[in-house]
Amino acid sequence: MGNLIALIIGWLKPSHNTIGTRRGRLATFFLLYLTEGIPQGFVQIAMITHMRTLGVETVDIGKFAAALTLPWAFKWIMGPVVDLFFSNRLGRRRGWIVFAQTVMCLTLLMAIPIDCGVEIKLLSLVLVLHNIFAATQDVAIDALACQTLKEDERGLGNGLMFAGAYAGNFFGGTCVLWLMSFGVPFNLTFLWTIATILVVTLLISLRIREPHQSLVSELPDGATRGQVLVASLKTYTQTALKAFFASRTSIAGLCLVLLPNGGFALCCALSANLNVEMGMSLDFIANLALVGMVCCGSGCVVGGLLADKYDRRLMLGLASLVASLLTLVVAAVFWRESWIYPVLPGGDALKPSQFLLWSFIILGSVYGFFQGLTYGTKMALMMDVCNPAVAATQFTAYMALSNLVIAYSNLWQCGFVKSLGYPTIFVIDAVLGVVCLFVLPFMPSRQKSIPDILALGPEEMIEVAKV
Repeated sequence: MGNLIALIIGWLKPSHNTIGTRRGRLATFFLLYLTEGIPQGFVQIAMITHMRTLGVETVDIGKFAAALTLPWAFKWIMGPVVDLFFSNRLGRRRGWIVFAQTVMCLTLLMAIPIDCGVEIKLLSLVLVLHNIFAATQDVAIDALACQTLKEDERGLGNGLMFAGAYAGNFFGGTCVLWLMSFGVPFNLTFLWTIATILVVTLLISLRIREPHQSLVSELPDGATRGQVLVASLKTYTQTALKAFFASRTSIAGLCLVLLPNGGFALCCALSANLNVEMGMSLDFIANLALVGMVCCGSGCVVGGLLADKYDRRLMLGLASLVASLLTLVVAAVFWRESWIYPVLPGGDALKPSQFLLWSFIILGSVYGFFQGLTYGTKMALMMDVCNPAVAATQFTAYMALSNLVIAYSNLWQCGFVKSLGYPTIFVIDAVLGVVCLFVLPFMPSRQKSIPDILALGPEEMIEVAKV
């Protein structure tokens, strides 16, 4: 017990460097990704559930969810900015991380007085701003991980980071629903979300100590700050365009990352709408969200392990096929139980049968595992597609573009469910979920990657841009 107390006290010392040891680095990146998952869980789980209980239309919820995903789809734009502009006093990556987390908290404070049942456009605007800085934080965290994680720490480190994001979903989504079930007004739960982010900022982010880096102001002879930025953006753009479009393999990779592998209807806003329409209580939805996070998280880990052991294309294809089949089974259950169109929650709303309710819950949970498995496998496969010259940058762009899938899935599913009905939406989603099977044969075998071109110094950036 004494050793544990001493460890905690040492960790809390202002001079303690959270990334100075192996355990410290792994714990730090787990907790940093926690701050990414907290607001995502708050919006995707708690806020959408609350909006549906207030009677917000599914189409409006779909637009809302899609808008909040877009900043993550374009986070790669911040890559050169984060890499080229920094302060050694604040920390090359730490400065951006702390700044982004601070603005994230401020934007959540701005959102507290907004009525999410009426002022949806204003709320969307504030939360899009919030997500811009959350995505910027993600760029800085990933850059810090590439810079500080040792070679034998990267596998476990990446696994812990994604586990941290799912843990953040728990604090931002499940815990908020639990608070609401105990009578806490929804707008006050913003304070819980802000507090959890600030805890990580104060105890982790501010204690990061990075090695001294060459400043942007230390420019090559005769070069200006603007020339370095323009040269780096030119280099980035030229190499990235070649990486994405120069070969059949790269085009196949781009197609794959823009497809909803295994379908998304059972893990996006449409599923959150159904939880409310079926009359689930807030604490029941919270518990269900926790089960879903465990299933998806374990699927990601298992998918990563299988991707290292077996053919990644085969594993991704099988996982996508099973996930789509489960979605088709859900569609059949909804047809059988005549649950076709959205219903208003509460009051005299149609009540689902126990068979429909538990089929949806069980099949959705199993689906979550296979959806996680597709994600864990696809991450490894997309690394293989990357051009070694821009491996880290291209991979970040692929992951960013994959968020477009979530955006357009939320948009079309919630937008057409009132006219097409749930079963038809599920069938279309299942079909789209297996389109990737036609792309997989064009994907490559494993390829060794090398450091990102954005790691080049100002002189190298200018020289490469001249080529």
